[in-house]
Amino acid sequence: MNALLAGLILFFATHSVRIFAERWRGAQVERLGLNRWKALYSLVAIAGFVLIAWGYGSARLDPVILFNPPVWTRHLAALLTLPAFVLLAAAYVPGTRIKAKVGHPMVAGVKVWAFAHLIANGTLADVLLFGSFLAWSILDYTAARRRDRAAGTVYVTGPVSRDLVAVAVGLAAWAVFAFWLHGALIGVRPFG
Repeated sequence: MNALLAGLILFFATHSVRIFAERWRGAQVERLGLNRWKALYSLVAIAGFVLIAWGYGSARLDPVILFNPPVWTRHLAALLTLPAFVLLAAAYVPGTRIKAKVGHPMVAGVKVWAFAHLIANGTLADVLLFGSFLAWSILDYTAARRRDRAAGTVYVTGPVSRDLVAVAVGLAAWAVFAFWLHGALIGVRPFG
């Protein structure tokens, strides 16, 4: 559990700099240069992610059960992850109406993903992992939207075909992950 906690602290410390210390971040980028800042940021974030994966895997070997979610929550979680994947895809397809409407679809997708997994899993490690991601995504989304309003950010939209691409890619990625990769990587098969 210590590795999971350490990983969450490292990962969210880097990913929360813009939420809590925007000026400090700007000063560091100016002092180090953008590329060195990104390299340092990436190293700490990757170390945090590795610790999260290792710590969560270790915690699953000896789980501390906090509650037993009803079976239907697993089905709801599988359904909720579908729009999470579409939102993730929309973050990378330029000019989607989804991005124009949501503003930060990746963070919104993380929010949906974390909520879906939080309601369907009841161990201490699950609550720490998915609860942390949910809390962070709410804070980050709020801060990012505030920055957008302050900067007068307007997301330009292209043709509807871009949204269709985002939906198609999101659905395909969801299907691949739900039916094959989730079982292979996580050890849990959402559909059997």
